[in-house]
Amino acid sequence: MAEHLFTFMGTAAGCGVPSFFCECPACAEARLDPALARGDCGVMVRRAGLPEADTPTLMIDTPPDARHQLLREGVRHVDELLFTHCHFDHIGGLGEYEYLVQLMRRGEKLPVYASPEAMQGIFAEFHYMDYCLDAHMLEPGEAHEHDGVRYTALPVTHAPGTYGYLIETASTRLFYASDTGPLPPATAERIRGVDVLAMDATFWKRNWNPDAHHSVQECIEEGLALDAGKVYLTHLCMHYDEPITYAELCVYLEQYEGRVEVALDGLSIPI
Repeated sequence: MAEHLFTFMGTAAGCGVPSFFCECPACAEARLDPALARGDCGVMVRRAGLPEADTPTLMIDTPPDARHQLLREGVRHVDELLFTHCHFDHIGGLGEYEYLVQLMRRGEKLPVYASPEAMQGIFAEFHYMDYCLDAHMLEPGEAHEHDGVRYTALPVTHAPGTYGYLIETASTRLFYASDTGPLPPATAERIRGVDVLAMDATFWKRNWNPDAHHSVQECIEEGLALDAGKVYLTHLCMHYDEPITYAELCVYLEQYEGRVEVALDGLSIPI
């Protein structure tokens, strides 16, 4: 029985779904059905089967929607933060955690882990939080363990210092890479055969930025080539290069007979 849950807190590219400025079919679909709305990308890993107050909790990234995502999932405390990189859609909600330190941790600093490049960007943006964050640099290939789960920082093709995380428990190997183009060869070999791959699928059909992101089709192609047991599409825009609704995307994925799935905000996977 899995001891931990991996939860998609948000599954959208930076503009979210629906985007406030967009009237495309995908955004219209999400306005009609809030279950299909997507906030910016982040994930949570926490112990399964414990009362929430006693559940060790780690977050990967702090998107601008962090407060709403944490409330939706009933989160009352967070023990540690890992960051993939320092773009706004992945760090913009960090300010919400200042009050956690002040009011609940009684001034005890919150541990944060990131690449040196990402940490520099985080503290440039949130310089006023240096008193409440305990910064730990992760070098490429370095591992960090929290609550019996191992997180290995693996370089991906995006902004300098961007990591995906190989997340390993006693029963599951999962690779999470919310922002990446084609994986570097060393990273690809390290994750070959993972049980679960949750990876960037920003674009539908034409990829506007192939050095830093995947299209849906490219994510699936690379995931299957790496022999991933299950592929979850995340960091979805849904209206690049042409709009596609969730319903249409699910029909497209039927050809993969359950091996490829669209991640939704709030989806939890036992690991």
